[in-house]
Amino acid sequence: MKNILIPTDFSDNSWNAIEYALNFYKNIPCNFYLLNVSLISNYPVGDSAIILSNTLVENKLLQQSKTALKTLVKKIKKSFSNTNHNFYKIYKYDFFIDAIRSVIEDKKIELIIMGTKGASGLSEVIVGSNTGDLITQVHCPVLIIPENAVFKTPKEIAFPTDYNIYYQTKVLKTISEFTKLYDSAIRILHITKKNEHLTDFQLDNKEFLNDYFLDEKHSFHRLTNNKIENGIQCFVESRDTNLIIMVAKNLNLFQRILFKPTVEEISYHVEIPFLVLHE
Repeated sequence: MKNILIPTDFSDNSWNAIEYALNFYKNIPCNFYLLNVSLISNYPVGDSAIILSNTLVENKLLQQSKTALKTLVKKIKKSFSNTNHNFYKIYKYDFFIDAIRSVIEDKKIELIIMGTKGASGLSEVIVGSNTGDLITQVHCPVLIIPENAVFKTPKEIAFPTDYNIYYQTKVLKTISEFTKLYDSAIRILHITKKNEHLTDFQLDNKEFLNDYFLDEKHSFHRLTNNKIENGIQCFVESRDTNLIIMVAKNLNLFQRILFKPTVEEISYHVEIPFLVLHE
């Protein structure tokens, strides 16, 4: 059984992530752990958040969380009848990241699936604070489901890289696991500036990736664009890309793709899921 954690705040985009997860893993036996955290950041004093020490308030919040999770599981079972799936309710009164880490260790979580809502203004960065903290502070694969993402059989998976780091076998194995679920093709994408050429190290790295994915559908793509995020946008628009995989270790690509773009520049953030991997 695959152990998957889905944090939920009972919002529409959170439900969308659940729908996507259940469709994506419909043929795979899974234990889904639905986690609701009563965040201490919901109770600010001045510019900082505090933990409410009042036991009655804490118990009330946990009871509300317990009731809402019970209702959520009923909704899931009514909408998705699948004997492959088990559902477990977890409610915590804690810091968000601390709660996530606790569940990962306790339940041997292999993947986190989390919904994220797009920015409300053109100047706002799209990845929200909870999602941003999760993918930078927790070393567990995270599948980010944007609010407008609708599950489609992933025919193509984009894997942007600059070939400047060697990926550990654990990371490449996870990528292979995703491609094999639906016999997807992996498109290894390099965004480069005009007249740039690969170094010997980059060429060796590219050859290593080619050898690793030799028995799978894969291809290499080079696209010229001064902005990485815009280059990915062009690539996504030109193909039937259903998932983008990033490795957090590659900080330059990781930060520019997930944290720099704004709504006015790109659209893939609100349509295509991101899988973030850690070494």
